[in-house]
Amino acid sequence: MDRIDVLVVGAGPVGLTAAAELRGRGVTCRLIDRLPARLPYAKAVGIQPRTLEIWDRMGIARDALAAAAPMRGQLTYVNGVERVRIELKLPPDVPYGFAALPQYETERIIEDHLARRGTRIERGTELVSFAQDEDGVWSTVTTPSGRTEEIRSRYLVGCDGAHSAVRKSLGLAFEGAAFAEEYMLADVEVGWGLPPGYSVRATHVGDGAADDLLVCIPLPGHRRYRMSMLVPPELSVRRPDADSVAHGLEGGRAPGLEHVQAVLDRLAPEPTTASALRWSSVFRISHRLVDRYSRGRVFVAGDAAHIHPPTGAQGMNTGIQDAYNLAWKLALAVTGTARPGLLDSYDAERRPVGEEVVGRTVRHATAGGVQTDPEEPQTLMLREAQLLVGYPDSPVVASRGSGHAGPDAGDRAPDCGGLVGPIATFPVRLFDLLRGRDTHTLLLYADDERDWEACVELADEAARLTHGQVDSALVLHPDVAAPVGADGTFPQGWRDSRGEFGRVYDVRGPTALLLRPDGYVSLRRTPPSASELSAHLATVLRI
Repeated sequence: MDRIDVLVVGAGPVGLTAAAELRGRGVTCRLIDRLPARLPYAKAVGIQPRTLEIWDRMGIARDALAAAAPMRGQLTYVNGVERVRIELKLPPDVPYGFAALPQYETERIIEDHLARRGTRIERGTELVSFAQDEDGVWSTVTTPSGRTEEIRSRYLVGCDGAHSAVRKSLGLAFEGAAFAEEYMLADVEVGWGLPPGYSVRATHVGDGAADDLLVCIPLPGHRRYRMSMLVPPELSVRRPDADSVAHGLEGGRAPGLEHVQAVLDRLAPEPTTASALRWSSVFRISHRLVDRYSRGRVFVAGDAAHIHPPTGAQGMNTGIQDAYNLAWKLALAVTGTARPGLLDSYDAERRPVGEEVVGRTVRHATAGGVQTDPEEPQTLMLREAQLLVGYPDSPVVASRGSGHAGPDAGDRAPDCGGLVGPIATFPVRLFDLLRGRDTHTLLLYADDERDWEACVELADEAARLTHGQVDSALVLHPDVAAPVGADGTFPQGWRDSRGEFGRVYDVRGPTALLLRPDGYVSLRRTPPSASELSAHLATVLRI
């Protein structure tokens, strides 16, 4: 019998993220997956800017950028006529744009990162059953040899997809429904001259309603796309039982190039020929959401918790953020430094996000795509990029009310550039300072030399109160120089040389921002208050 801190079930992008973040925080864990090998399918391909920000902090953004292709926009055609052209543009302070990356490449990158942390996927290993008590979880698994093994873990995380055994064993409700349409997926190359980096959505409308559909997402490679289309009658699979979850790839006969070509002949914006078929499948789509993301010491994340149409490439990215939100909280719980209730905040924060994503993608799918959304275009773009996800109502963030336009408690902490240090005088970005930090970060801003000493004292107090669980960084107004203490030492201060931090965070006077390990503001106060900081930290950490 093996004893570990966390057992993660499912080694897709969500489970890999959970395991990598746990291992990075010194948590012992095992990652099991019933499949014998990684699937070679480009299922989830859209990578949102927020996911790239997470990968930046994890230290794998460079690997992802080397393997990905840029997503520049979307071309929409109706009955062969271009109707809408969407440009995927974001504000200049957002460090990453939209990208396309086949799911197997996403899994490879995170798997390599996890391996560097000493953990490998246990493939061909299946969860049979589990039971939890006050102190942990007993899990029974079968190994590739057919042997049965007992695992004792303090927590269990189910990242095992739409047909999750963990969710079913927990008895969680998974309410929703299936779409009547069946689709086929294919990874092919085409010879058209459409601009690279643009997805293509082409429909045929007859009698006032769309009756044919072609969606093409660009992939890395020359004129390579993952295409989705309606299934012809000869490939239709048996309708699932009413109680089953009809979501994902289906068995049966796979589409061939002739099926793809038939759709292109009907709907492609210009004549073209499909070639180099890498894989294809029939798939179904459902929309469902669990009634809760955890029960006791067992949690669900990703498709095990929420499934919905692939419109806007929200699913995998939402699941990765589930895992990223949960991992740092589990790590604190394992080490005994989390306050009671911190793990409950996972459901409180992430289930509303899942509910919003399911509702929005269903609305877009039934209305004819993202471009039909009535929301203001720039806001819509930020929402699709998942940059507007926040937790203002979370029980573990402080009260809001700074009165400023910058990020407040529960908001994503944005990036900015132009920070210059006392030794490394080249400008760096805020995300450069945060990369690799697995603790809370107290970000202190001083716009007057008289405030500098008070900021240092607050940083020292935060470190003392939390036994080193809070790091600090000091940002100085462009006109303020960091003085050197009498003993010749000082905490590293970064001068806001171009005023970008002051503008993006809308700081006016000395300000304290406590940033969580997942990159969200936990508290904002102007001027900084040691008592308020201490009181808030006590809601998250045992101090």
